[in-house]
Amino acid sequence: MALITLRRNLCHLSDFRIHGALAALKNQPVNYVHKAVKEHLCPWFCSLQPGPFRVRFHHAYCKQFHSENGNDLHPVGEPVFSQVHDWDSFEQNLKTMDEQVFYRRLNNFTSSEEVLSFISTLQSLPDTMAAGALQRICEVGIKGGDQRLPKEIVEHPVFQALCVQFEQEPSNLSNTSLVTALQALTLLPVDPQNSLLLNLVAECQHRLRRGSLEVHSLCVLAESLLKLQGPGCKTLDLIIYQLQGEKLEEFTPEDIVALYRILQTCTEKVDQHQTFLNKIHSFSLSIVSNLSPKLISQMLTALVVLDQAQALPLVIKLGKYAVRHIPNFTNEELGKVLDALIYFGHHDRFFIKALEQHVVSLCLTLDPEVVSKVMGYCSRKQILSKPILNAVAETFVCHSEKFSPSQISELIEPFGKLNYLPPNASALFRKLEGILFTHFSSFPPKTLLKLLHSCSLIECHPVNFMAKIFSPYFLQQLQGEESHLDRLSLAQLTQLMLTSLLECPFYKGPKRLPKYQVKSFLTPCCSLETPLDFQLYKSVMIGLIDLLGARSYFASKVLTPYCYTIDVEIKLDEEGFVLPFTFDEDIHTRIALCIDGPKRFCLNSKHLLGKEAIKQRHLRLLGYQVVQIPYYEIEMLKSRFELVEYLQRKLFSQTPDVRW
Repeated sequence: MALITLRRNLCHLSDFRIHGALAALKNQPVNYVHKAVKEHLCPWFCSLQPGPFRVRFHHAYCKQFHSENGNDLHPVGEPVFSQVHDWDSFEQNLKTMDEQVFYRRLNNFTSSEEVLSFISTLQSLPDTMAAGALQRICEVGIKGGDQRLPKEIVEHPVFQALCVQFEQEPSNLSNTSLVTALQALTLLPVDPQNSLLLNLVAECQHRLRRGSLEVHSLCVLAESLLKLQGPGCKTLDLIIYQLQGEKLEEFTPEDIVALYRILQTCTEKVDQHQTFLNKIHSFSLSIVSNLSPKLISQMLTALVVLDQAQALPLVIKLGKYAVRHIPNFTNEELGKVLDALIYFGHHDRFFIKALEQHVVSLCLTLDPEVVSKVMGYCSRKQILSKPILNAVAETFVCHSEKFSPSQISELIEPFGKLNYLPPNASALFRKLEGILFTHFSSFPPKTLLKLLHSCSLIECHPVNFMAKIFSPYFLQQLQGEESHLDRLSLAQLTQLMLTSLLECPFYKGPKRLPKYQVKSFLTPCCSLETPLDFQLYKSVMIGLIDLLGARSYFASKVLTPYCYTIDVEIKLDEEGFVLPFTFDEDIHTRIALCIDGPKRFCLNSKHLLGKEAIKQRHLRLLGYQVVQIPYYEIEMLKSRFELVEYLQRKLFSQTPDVRW
């Protein structure tokens, strides 16, 4: 293994070949080194202040060193970091050093200075470890918003020695060292014409054409080139072609996930790679248990980007193993996991239980973005998780200032959709009202409309803001530059107007303009009602025919003048006779049957969704006798006779003398 000698040669500029890291500087004057570093490193490693940039290479290499035994050299006056105090006992020659120990120490450092101080205590360094050190320097060296390395890091003699060696003799590096060094450079804004970068890329391409790169190096090279050159990189096709020829059993779990990340950048070629993807999906089932939280998140994200609906078994297994990692996911990782589960329509009671425990235990310290993602997951999957909703409500009341307008909307909307009021509902909506009063203009118009509409679903009517949302100015903002307002916004405005008439008769403000309304809340793309469950309807219809004697005594899917569609309508006259549905005179009572299938309820519950609750509430206020026929009651009936008896009880319990 190639060794790079660093420590003892810093002041003597002696042998610095691949077997000694300063060989590239041998027999070269200091001015040459100064010039080389200035030309090759300066343009992209550090932020330059006005005026010429000077690398004080001679000073750095030739300052006096103090040594008690002739071996342990440290620059006089240079600070020694606390983590370096016990390194004197560290084995000087890394030929026999355990790599795991080295990388464990390396990963514990949080600054480039610590890494460089550690490296400077070593006499020789294998090239793989040198590349790892370079990568760690780049990882931790970026400070603040500046993506460049600080000037003092660039001028450090050890850093310069590493860069010069990697630039001048890349052909002597191992595959791992080569691609790791290239990967390190991708962490920084690199000048495409930088000679160090060009030399590393050229050597990688040379080895790629020879077919001498193993699986891991191919994966690292592909991701590095994608960062440097983007998805249009011409070399990428050759790398993928070579990866397709490798046995998947030779891939580590990290390589498999890297392969997914690579392929997700080629979405336009999904059909071309689909056969290969199917093989990866099948193989990945065997490695899911070995994936870290980060890798699970990345694999799920790739499946979403690649739209791999056929990989549902893999998604299910990833979701199963995500359960144990929920406390260990970062905010970003958990958000991506939730996005993927929403995308593929997957839910798991164990996942929900673990998510509840996580949210409840950290309710007051959760990141606002995570809160929004969790609430979005519950909303999209129609999961009525009272522990989550209660914890989120408490979080909002205590830390509402942390949430942006869009996050507030994502947080509040599920309460309306799931038809749930938390124990602290009064405090929650007082807090929301206060925010709306002070930051009304900060909310995008459509976001604000969705938010206020959600409140009305659970009878928290936004009376104080109705005048604003029905004003011509707000409606114009809502429409924007479009020629017409989208149907969902029209439906929400219409239902809010109906709510103000039926539930807020004291509201005397502006009314919605006639052109901002819909005729029906039941539409294919953006419905405020849930479509009728056809199989459930057929069962009920058979019972109704047996009960009433003919199909002509009830109507189906009746659109009312109030935009709601009634599943089944039965008309009675003043004496209790059932009238044929074609009769429009002498109607005393209208019975509205709500045949509620599973999709009208929260997931795995008997709790109506908000849009169904407001529909039934409004129909009652409009004079209908609302009769709910839920699917779970129909499923309990064992015979046709029981069905008829059930319908008799439900329909005519209040009018026993009904006749037809």
